[in-house]
Amino acid sequence: MARLILMRLAIAVPLLLIISFGVFSLVHLAPGDPVRALLGTRPSDPETLATLRARYHLDDPFIVQYGKWLGQVLQGDLGRSINGNRLVLSSIKERAGVTIYLCLISTVIVLVAGILLGMLAAFRRGGRLDRFVVMFGVFGISSPAFVTGIFLLYVFGVVLGWFPTFGAGRGFLDRFWHLTLPSLALALSIMAIVVKITRASMIEVMDRDYVAFARARGMSAARITFAYILRNALIPVVTAGGLIVIGFLANAIYVEVTFALPGLGSLIVDAVQRRDIPLIQGTTLVFALFVVIINLVVDIIYTMIDPRIRFGKVAS
Repeated sequence: MARLILMRLAIAVPLLLIISFGVFSLVHLAPGDPVRALLGTRPSDPETLATLRARYHLDDPFIVQYGKWLGQVLQGDLGRSINGNRLVLSSIKERAGVTIYLCLISTVIVLVAGILLGMLAAFRRGGRLDRFVVMFGVFGISSPAFVTGIFLLYVFGVVLGWFPTFGAGRGFLDRFWHLTLPSLALALSIMAIVVKITRASMIEVMDRDYVAFARARGMSAARITFAYILRNALIPVVTAGGLIVIGFLANAIYVEVTFALPGLGSLIVDAVQRRDIPLIQGTTLVFALFVVIINLVVDIIYTMIDPRIRFGKVAS
């Protein structure tokens, strides 16, 4: 296990360096003068331009600028936002709680409901329940998160008035109540993928010889289902965990904007609209770091579910 983690870290570190280089290059890829890109639509004077050039070392060669910026990032300094002159790291910490809470609730919904529906569809394959689950999967995959969010917002927030229509709430229970509809909107499209993968994997595993032998030995249905079928069927689901996390992060941006939630998604949208380059760089780098960490966790869980990976017995 330790060797696996070290190998994954050896891959993750260069990957983060490449991502950081691409993120930093945003300033220089922007059309026109980088100082103008940093200023956006705000008026400027020679003194302001000189201050910005000195702050971001724009008179130095590009690689020197990147080295100085990377050194600050490694020290935990992501710079200051152009709008409001706030520390980028402080803005991210202030907004991260809502996004993490939203993704956690959505993850629970996806794992519990998605795996359960996939199991039921596999055990009732060819029946009405199976067809309903397949139809639900098609609907979930084809419906973008912001479209589902608008539908849920209108029906359960405006028409029925069961849930709040905006804001993140205060306190644990109030925040859970406010984030119920956004979490459902975020989970439905991702849940469809989990349902389809679980159903297909369950059907494949149920036809394996070791399942037939377990039944012949007289084992209980519950033990066969959880110890033999479900454990092996979850391997493809865990393998797709990285894609699921990326889907959460991408769709969270649309969901937060739809429900007016003060999270990282709405923060990066505001930064793009205001052309706040330091804030865009900081939030993008944090998103990339989060994805890399989650992929590392997924790899570790994968080895825990499938012992063949730990002992190196899976054919390459």
